[in-house]
Amino acid sequence: MSVNIAIFASGAGSNAKKIIEYFNQSPLKQPNQPILGKIIKVSLIVCNKPGAGVLGIAEEFDIPSILLEKEKFFRGGAYVDELQAAGINIIVLAGFLWKVPSALVNAFPGKIINIHPALLPKYGGKGMYGHFVHEAVIASGDTESGITIHLVDELYDHGKHIFQATCPVLPDDTPDTLAAKIHALEHANYPRVIEEFINDL
Repeated sequence: MSVNIAIFASGAGSNAKKIIEYFNQSPLKQPNQPILGKIIKVSLIVCNKPGAGVLGIAEEFDIPSILLEKEKFFRGGAYVDELQAAGINIIVLAGFLWKVPSALVNAFPGKIINIHPALLPKYGGKGMYGHFVHEAVIASGDTESGITIHLVDELYDHGKHIFQATCPVLPDDTPDTLAAKIHALEHANYPRVIEEFINDL
């Protein structure tokens, strides 16, 4: 069985690139390798920011892309028709900063995955992304942070948790050094957890 992923991203696309590279190592593309589980492919990049680095990554890997128009995304059809026409089965958010509208959640129930750079339910919600999260963790005096991979519903950072991983927050950590630790956790775990989630469907 083949499964097509659409990655939604707003920025440089480092997680998107790791996911693409991971699934490009599919056994389907390796001679004499048994195929275990489903064949998973990143088939579409969706972005809301003109000039974002992730669009360059889409070009690099020859993956079609869609640049979202805000009115259509939130008050139109939420690009459901375009996603269905592309044969998309799973949506993966990788640094996508817009809230996912109800029309999209309803069209892909239980099939939209997000990664958050903290241990939810702490440090989630509107405005809690990137360095804002790391600044809040350090300001609170927490000794641990990490990542949460979860399903997306109609509320920010609210859906069912799939996976968490932790890292220590040291007394001399800054938002930048903590961000580096979190990025390492994301890159090491997100592609694998996506694969496991899809194979368990």
